[in-house]
Amino acid sequence: MTWFRSKMAQLDIRPITFNPPLLLVLIFLAFVIVGCFMLKLPIATTHSISWIDAFFISTSAATVTGLAPIDPSTTFTMFGKTVIMLLIQIGGLGIMSFAVFFVILLGGKVSIRQRQLMQEALNQPSFGGVIRLVVWLLVFSVTIECVAALLISTRLVPEFGWSRGLFYSVFHAVSAFNNAGFALFPDNLIRYVGDPVINLTISGLIVTGGLGFTVLAELLSERKFRKMSLHSRMMITGTIVLNVIAIAGILLIEWHNARTLGKLPLGEKLWAGYFQGITPRTAGFNTIDYSAMTTPGILLTVFLMFVGAGSTSTGGGIKLTTFIVLAAEMISFIKGRPEVEVGKRTIGRHIVARALTIALTSLILVFVSVFTLSITEQASLERILFEVVSAFGTVGLSMGLTAHLTVCGKLVIMCVMFLGKIGPLTIAFSFLKRMKANIRYPDEDIFIG
Repeated sequence: MTWFRSKMAQLDIRPITFNPPLLLVLIFLAFVIVGCFMLKLPIATTHSISWIDAFFISTSAATVTGLAPIDPSTTFTMFGKTVIMLLIQIGGLGIMSFAVFFVILLGGKVSIRQRQLMQEALNQPSFGGVIRLVVWLLVFSVTIECVAALLISTRLVPEFGWSRGLFYSVFHAVSAFNNAGFALFPDNLIRYVGDPVINLTISGLIVTGGLGFTVLAELLSERKFRKMSLHSRMMITGTIVLNVIAIAGILLIEWHNARTLGKLPLGEKLWAGYFQGITPRTAGFNTIDYSAMTTPGILLTVFLMFVGAGSTSTGGGIKLTTFIVLAAEMISFIKGRPEVEVGKRTIGRHIVARALTIALTSLILVFVSVFTLSITEQASLERILFEVVSAFGTVGLSMGLTAHLTVCGKLVIMCVMFLGKIGPLTIAFSFLKRMKANIRYPDEDIFIG
């Protein structure tokens, strides 16, 4: 090794280095490719599937999205379904989280480089305490998933038997906590539209996984709401408010729609409205047919999918805190205030700039993708927009377009899922970290609005 380094020095050859965001992208891409090859194995499927479908399912599982051009319940064997579950678990909690955890288990030391990658992956302001957070989130996640699997098994074991019922329970617990939306039933969860155990357990996992690991850690360590950080208070309050508005909106809009809620008895109608108000927050499970929803219901769902879950959570979207910061900036500007204030705290201008960058980057990505699919696919703009935003928010809800996508359409949706999982935030951080020049140019006004 010393000889090799001396030769490199003599030839002036420097080792290739990657900044943390780019390295995370490459690691994640390699993870998706490995998943694709595993899903293409003969033991993974009941019949042969194309490479593009294997790559699509691997991307969808690793990005915890849930979109699928083929039916996972009938296409994949128990081995294939296990591969999908592992892709969901590792993709949801983070590849670097598992890597660091195994390094610790084997008695190794975590390098500064690995800590920087963990800081980037978990969106932490510094890498101090990031290892403790990794260990905590893995232990907490597995514990929550086990408890949820036991609850779900009380419903599925009597229906499918011990072996299949327990596996299905674990699979859906992992899928729900990681906000993936993969279900092992051809109709997703429509058959359980009025089942309290399934509705409450799955929705509870969705909300828990969508809050973000830093919020969950603070909830367990600090019981008084007022003493929590501003981020945690924003996430908890915002989640409650947005979920209540979403549930009320779905119930109001779809109440008389005979193709969705209108045909259901009162009890099932309330459960369906509740579940459809929760699941667009990047989860992807559904207990009604989204292709039968009214236009207002679809637009409300698109908005919820675009906003998404919390930062450092298993979900996607622009993130709820990003939306709140943008709303606070708008209100501050209208009121003529120079600073952005939330919860009697001032939000730094760099945070506002980051939120604007994420939102604008996301909108551009959605527009370009919708524009491209409107050329390649024979579908209405409504269905294309729904599909793209679902992929971007790593939600997994579909109006039935996924199964009919062309090869080009599948590639576009795969890119959107990939960028929706690691893109906007990572790209924004990459650009912000490169702005090192401290140059101040003269001011000049322009006309806007």
